[in-house]
Amino acid sequence: MVQIDSNRKESDCVTNKDLIKQNLENYFGYTSFREGQEEAVLAALEGKDTLIMLPTGTGKSICYQLTGYCLDGLVIIVSPLLSLMQDQVEQLKLNGEKRVAAINSLMNVREKDWVLKHLSDYKFIFLSPEMLRQEYVITSLKKVPICLFAIDEAHCISQWGLDFRPDYLDLGLIRQQLNFPLTMALTATATQRVREEILTSLQINNEKTKQIIYSVDRSNIAFYAQICDHNKNEELLKQVQRLKKPGIIYFSSKKTADETAELIRQETTITAESYHSDIEAEDKIKIQQQFIYDEIDIICATSAFGMGINKSNIRFVIHYHLPGSPEAYLQEVGRCGRDGKPSLALLLYEKGDSIIQFRLQESSLPTIDMLEYSYRKGKVLEGSCSPVQKVLIENYLNANIPIEAAKSQVKSREVSKQQQLYYMIDYAETASCKRAFLLHYFNERLEHKPSQCCSSCHLELADFYEKNDLKQKKESEPEKNWEEILKELFLIGN
Repeated sequence: MVQIDSNRKESDCVTNKDLIKQNLENYFGYTSFREGQEEAVLAALEGKDTLIMLPTGTGKSICYQLTGYCLDGLVIIVSPLLSLMQDQVEQLKLNGEKRVAAINSLMNVREKDWVLKHLSDYKFIFLSPEMLRQEYVITSLKKVPICLFAIDEAHCISQWGLDFRPDYLDLGLIRQQLNFPLTMALTATATQRVREEILTSLQINNEKTKQIIYSVDRSNIAFYAQICDHNKNEELLKQVQRLKKPGIIYFSSKKTADETAELIRQETTITAESYHSDIEAEDKIKIQQQFIYDEIDIICATSAFGMGINKSNIRFVIHYHLPGSPEAYLQEVGRCGRDGKPSLALLLYEKGDSIIQFRLQESSLPTIDMLEYSYRKGKVLEGSCSPVQKVLIENYLNANIPIEAAKSQVKSREVSKQQQLYYMIDYAETASCKRAFLLHYFNERLEHKPSQCCSSCHLELADFYEKNDLKQKKESEPEKNWEEILKELFLIGN
């Protein structure tokens, strides 16, 4: 195993290169790296904290897993979703790794205690940021040597992130309690501002951190915005029957996800299931596994599904509702085409679609009146706000943040979320290149336009249909009689 030394010589780096390439093949069966992976592992082995931004589907998990195999000690992975944890654990076990566990709500108290008492027997432990807030968890972690502290989906750290998780804001304090272990923060979508917030929140020295930043673009994913005129369900059914499968359809409403999955089952022969936060944990795992092993064609899901799912052959991602931000959109469409084959990101857009996102924004941020009342009383009035608003206000109160600072942050976040949503509206409606439009948000330029680019660049949806679809359509057309054929040949009546 490698011992970290900040005074490492150049010859040692060559040794590290040999070591990680050997371990890449031994543990994962690969003989070459994808972009950014080798660079990330080498930086970590040189003792540098790293901020890594690689496109979705390019194997970010290899970065921290391979680093862990090259170092002595425990690897802690902070993960935002139950489905993501379970998928990573299953993949490691399939690769023959038995020293892995996820401490989460699927475990009972006895199981959690057993794992925490035997941490020295494990190599990889997956935890949510909320679990790290529990004192007995931190106390247990302090007793074992930690070789790497990895934060997956690190954009959640940014000032409330894509989906607000207040406990992500405490990861800097957690690092401090654990004596600042070697840290690796990973994300697929983060602007320069978000990257700076990640480093600040984690209490990482910006100047001494290795930032490994690659383009968010995935050239094999084509972008298409379909303008609908009160016929979204009709258009959806038409497309899901024609498109190559499997696929994911994203919704902003759990109810609509359920209803649409039922509609697909009733109107087609396609197997479809819904997935969201109200689904029982055991059912979530079952649905996830069925989808991974191609027993389900389509998942109708909220954003709770798909993050980090190791399924390479997803051919399309459809958005039934307008996403709230370019970050969220690229995160979700990036779940298709991980095998590098052509895949489709289809947005079904209708005037007025932004209303549901504006309502979600309103229910996710506390109003000024809510803040002022709570600060006067020292607590939140029960039943006066949504669960998310309550968590936010309580977080402000517990952190002793002055009310004017709280108001300023809420207002700033409100403006930021509105700007992100307006950008997505412009994306749906723009006649210019949609790929270039998305890249511009991340301060990138489109250097090489793929042949299958976007709906503004003459993309044909038929290119993503099942091979026999057009043939079947032609065969299903009624045969014309000789009079109709003659009329067409001689353009009679035209």
